[in-house]
Amino acid sequence: MRLRLFYMNLRSDQELPYRPDHLRGYLTSAFNEYTLLHQHIDHNQLRYRYPLVQYRVLDDTAVVIGINEGADVLQEIYRETRVIRFGQKVYQIYEKSVTVEEQDFGLSEKFHLYRFITPWIALNQQNYLRYLEFDRNERSELLRKTLTSNFLSASKGLGYHVPDRIKLDIRNISTCQCDLKGTPMIGFTGEFLVNFDIPDLLGLGKSVSRGYGAVRCIDRTATSRGGG
Repeated sequence: MRLRLFYMNLRSDQELPYRPDHLRGYLTSAFNEYTLLHQHIDHNQLRYRYPLVQYRVLDDTAVVIGINEGADVLQEIYRETRVIRFGQKVYQIYEKSVTVEEQDFGLSEKFHLYRFITPWIALNQQNYLRYLEFDRNERSELLRKTLTSNFLSASKGLGYHVPDRIKLDIRNISTCQCDLKGTPMIGFTGEFLVNFDIPDLLGLGKSVSRGYGAVRCIDRTATSRGGG
């Protein structure tokens, strides 16, 4: 399938902290009437689906990504976004740009090599304790199955039916510390090979709207090792 994407890039004359959650918090507060920005149907009920608006801070640039209906929302608020707030500090925007495009999402005949450019939160605390008890092969298999499930979950949220088996192989994986709404979490960095197209900067795993799990393709002609 094809996804409509709207990338809104915001730069300040001051260095931005790496706090995609603060970026999300400010925009959802400033434009609260747009429910896709904050994933709430109302003040008490969350919208449990793949987020159609995702927030990143990359190379000192705030990037907000709208997917399909989320792209329509960003087009509405783009001209009205003149500042961004990270905590108590307000940053004036001196440069704004947008990229609007359509990209493939779904099973591919070719294998592509991707890299997590922000930490992938794959496991909850309970599953991470199990992960620590596993040997190297068991850990790799748990992460492979989890990432496959992430692809299936994103596909369901975007209305895409996966017609065949996702084949996936994880490489060069390592752990890192993350903070999720004040709670310490373990994230993962590394690369994965998969027979699936996903646009750059979209996220996989937990809390993708808050900046986690963003991917970038580094080789679209990669060779499969038979993972999955």
